[in-house]
Amino acid sequence: MKDFNTKWWLKLALVAFALFLAVHYWPSLEGFLGVLGAAFSPLVLGLCIAYPLNILMSFYERHFFPRSRNKALVRMRAGLCLMLAVVTLLAILALVFWLVLPQLGECFQMLLAEAPAAVEKVNAWLLERGLAVSDWIENIVAQQGYDLQTWLERIVTSAISFVAGAVASLVSSMTEIFLGIIFAMFTLMGKRRLGRQFSLLMERYLNERWLARVRTVLDTLNDCFHRYIVGQCTEAVLLGGLCALGMTLLRLPHALMIGALIAFTALIPVVGAFIGGAVGAFLLLMESPAQALIFLIFLIVLQQLEGNLIYPHVVGTSIQLPGIWVLAAVTVGGGVGGVVGMLAGVPCAACLYRLLKNDVYAHMQERKQGTETRDAAESQRQKA
Repeated sequence: MKDFNTKWWLKLALVAFALFLAVHYWPSLEGFLGVLGAAFSPLVLGLCIAYPLNILMSFYERHFFPRSRNKALVRMRAGLCLMLAVVTLLAILALVFWLVLPQLGECFQMLLAEAPAAVEKVNAWLLERGLAVSDWIENIVAQQGYDLQTWLERIVTSAISFVAGAVASLVSSMTEIFLGIIFAMFTLMGKRRLGRQFSLLMERYLNERWLARVRTVLDTLNDCFHRYIVGQCTEAVLLGGLCALGMTLLRLPHALMIGALIAFTALIPVVGAFIGGAVGAFLLLMESPAQALIFLIFLIVLQQLEGNLIYPHVVGTSIQLPGIWVLAAVTVGGGVGGVVGMLAGVPCAACLYRLLKNDVYAHMQERKQGTETRDAAESQRQKA
């Protein structure tokens, strides 16, 4: 017992000392973590690309000679299934862009074409009320003593700096994405070998107790993310299809485009469909305010039906997470990591919820068995 307490206090002291060093040298630690994160970001991005792509790849592997023992065929199967998964994903993205982008471009062209007339109407409305915007701007310039040439030079200099920074950031992002895609391809091609190597590492450096715990956590994470991605994609397709069908029956324009847009944004849980709906309502508003109002009413009704009937059966049962946890996960995830945090927050919360529930039930079962054992022993003593 004394030995155990000594080890426990030693671990506590080491953790406290590590926390003290982290707080005391936080600026240096933050810079080091930033450099480390930038170095590993292509690898993390590659894993984020590889995981959903592996779902498609595994689907094709289950249907492409799954029981074959021919080594050449097995090696060819991995590459062919990966190629089919990539082609499928690219085809889906191309279909969405083909449906959405052309009509979005037309709507923005319409907006730009009508902008001068709208500005003239606003200016005329202001002039009717004795508010001349041009005179107001000239008065501000005269009062502040602005040198127009100096001001324009500053704007040009700032614009050049902004464009140069944007180009550098774009090149860096494209390079990171390219490296991430390459890493994802290599990871998927050698996923079985990597899995065996990772399993051997865990068996070598973890005892049986921790090995079982780590495997339980990893299996739960994998199951939650897999179920969530499949369920969310299914729900998004159903919602987008119902939206397009309803808009067609209501004779609203851009039905396919808005349906595809809502299906794409519905991948973001809870708020995604509203984002797509806001964009769709804006596009309809450019043509007819009445049609935009009809669309908003229809979308609200559809969201209520989807939230009460489709989502609980498609996504809710797949991740086994109560609605309040979903809302909390989306809120916290969005605050921490934006859109990526919203996407990852729900399966992470589902994993945490399942692990806690299993642990609580296991502890309650142990207590129940212990109570039954004590009652049985007491009963035996009384009989004796």
